[in-house]
Amino acid sequence: SEKRLVAEIKRTAKTGNEAATKILARQLIRLRQKISTLQGSRAQIRGIATHTQAMQANTSVSAGMQSASKAMGAMNKQMDPAKQMKVMQEFQKQSAQMDRTNEMMSDSIDNVLDDDQAEDETEELANQVLDEIGVDVASQLSSAPKGRIAGKKVQADERYAGSW
Repeated sequence: SEKRLVAEIKRTAKTGNEAATKILARQLIRLRQKISTLQGSRAQIRGIATHTQAMQANTSVSAGMQSASKAMGAMNKQMDPAKQMKVMQEFQKQSAQMDRTNEMMSDSIDNVLDDDQAEDETEELANQVLDEIGVDVASQLSSAPKGRIAGKKVQADERYAGSW
């Protein structure tokens, strides 16, 4: 529309009508002012839209922080330090009890296995197996050194040596 107005001003000026040309020129000035005002308003509206988006983002962040704060508060209530300490002490107590029970069981098993009768039976079974596969233990035992090994007295058992 500004182009049309400029073209009309030029036509009017060619005809020599000075009053009409001035009126059209004033209209052109008002039109340009309105365009400038509208462009300024547009810029302000864009600024307001950007500001609104920033506020919305801040509101979202704030809501997220509020939710996180509530969740952390709930976790802190569940993670009562005194309660957690009691749980850890109970765990430690039960663990020590289990260790003692384990040790007692191991000692009992060791005592049963260290029994001379069980040892004799185990040795007898081992000798039977060696006989079956053809290993002559008696001759090797008679030539083996006699004495203490690791605190136990080692002796060649004559009963087994004679049974070969």
